[in-house]
Amino acid sequence: MNIGIIGAGALGSNLARALARKGLSATISNSRGPASLAPLVAELGPTIKAGTTAEAASADIVVVAVRWSDLGKVLGSLPAWNGRIVIDGTNPVAFLDPNSPDAKDPSNPLAAYGIKAVDLGGKYSSEVFRELVPGARVVKAFNHLDVNVLAEPEVSGGQRVQFYSGDDAAAKAEVRKLLEAIGHFPVDLGTLDVGGRLAQLPFGSLAAINFIKI
Repeated sequence: MNIGIIGAGALGSNLARALARKGLSATISNSRGPASLAPLVAELGPTIKAGTTAEAASADIVVVAVRWSDLGKVLGSLPAWNGRIVIDGTNPVAFLDPNSPDAKDPSNPLAAYGIKAVDLGGKYSSEVFRELVPGARVVKAFNHLDVNVLAEPEVSGGQRVQFYSGDDAAAKAEVRKLLEAIGHFPVDLGTLDVGGRLAQLPFGSLAAINFIKI
C-alpha cells in the first residue's frame, strides 16, 4: 500500500508506529518540514520516511491527521485529489489554553479534558471535511479511540475494533485491508451520513467506545 500521513502529532505519529510494527511503509509529514521529523523516523525504522505535505498527499491512500482548526489551511494548499482515497481521522474539537476562561467553563462538559466541541452549524464533521477535499473518495477511520492504542491492536486475547465508514465501496475495501494489516478488527458503519455521525468525537454514540473482538 502507498500510504501518506498528513500530520505528525499524536494521531499521525501513533498511526506511523502501528504501520512500522507491521513492517508497512508510509510517508509522514508535518507543517515544519521533513527535517523536524528526523527523531521520529529514526525511532520507527526504515519503513517510515519523512516527506513534505505535498509528497504525503500524493499517496494512493492519504490519512489526514491534523487539528480541526488547521484543516482549511493544510488542505487548501494541496493539488487535486483525482479520486484518491483520503481517510478523515479528524474530530471537531478545539484544544484549550489551560489558563484561559474556556478551560474552566462549567457549561463545557469537555473542559476537564482540555477541549471543547466546535460548532458545525448542524453538520457532522465528515460532511465538512468532504467539502475540503473535492474529488477525493473519503473514508472516516482512526478517529474514535484514544490514539495511543493504535499501535496496540491485540488486547485481552482479541483484536481491538476500529470503525470505518464511507460512500465508496472500493475505497472502503482498501481501508478495511489497511485496518486488518495493522492488526485491528474493522467494523463497517455504512455511509458517511450514518457512520460519520456515530463515530464522531466528542458526542457520537460510538465515540470512545473500545470494543474487543474475541
